[in-house]
Amino acid sequence: MDRLCMPGSDFDHEELIECIAKLVRLDQDWIPTEEGYSLYIRPTVISTHPYLGVAAPDEILLYVITCPVGPYYPSGFAPVRLTADTPYVRAWPGGTGAAKVGGNYAGSMKPQTDASNRGYSQILWVFGEEEEITEVGAMNVFFFLEKEDGSKGRELVTPPLTRGDILPGVTRQSIIDLSKSWGEFDVVERSITLPEVRRAASEGRLIEAFGAGTAAVVTPISHIEHKGSDIEMPATGDLTKRFFSDLMGIQYGRIEGPEGWSVKI
Repeated sequence: MDRLCMPGSDFDHEELIECIAKLVRLDQDWIPTEEGYSLYIRPTVISTHPYLGVAAPDEILLYVITCPVGPYYPSGFAPVRLTADTPYVRAWPGGTGAAKVGGNYAGSMKPQTDASNRGYSQILWVFGEEEEITEVGAMNVFFFLEKEDGSKGRELVTPPLTRGDILPGVTRQSIIDLSKSWGEFDVVERSITLPEVRRAASEGRLIEAFGAGTAAVVTPISHIEHKGSDIEMPATGDLTKRFFSDLMGIQYGRIEGPEGWSVKI
């Protein structure tokens, strides 16, 4: 809201959670019972000021949509093939890539359709001459690697938020928090480029990769098309499976998650 200059971004967030709880109780008959399906909850804000013009709104409407949904990909929890060979860019420094704005998704429809027509599930978005990786489709992305320094140490890498062109996803932060709580490998938010991923794959240091988002939870990656050839990687990896299992376990109440992650209704 603040990025779009909408008034009222300092509203009581706890009050909104209580409103959502009442809505879920009202729509409880629409909650799917099969695992992998859920009631999607989407808070939305639109301008309602009574005139046309290019200006910050004086009035807004905050409302919440619920909808029963199935797996994000028709293939379910199966590896996806990505392409980075597109002339389009999802976001850029100084833009709205770090905000949950509808316009971010509108611009991705044509490149996504083009990718699908060529047999790829999603776009791996990159930025700049160095081909810095940003997101995959509408999800954040993670790479699990053996370190290049020869130490045999492992690191989970995800692109940083500092440039302002990557959405700070809740699932992204959940994966970072879970990883740090395990203490089994380094968790690093840093720039990672497509040439680095290709080099790690060719040297056998790329252990696995996956996308992460609210709808898909985690999605394993098996291929990335880059400059006309595919970078292949192991899928589905053990770490990807572990994240999926733990996050779904917390969502369904089988595992006790960190404080504040779940709201019981």
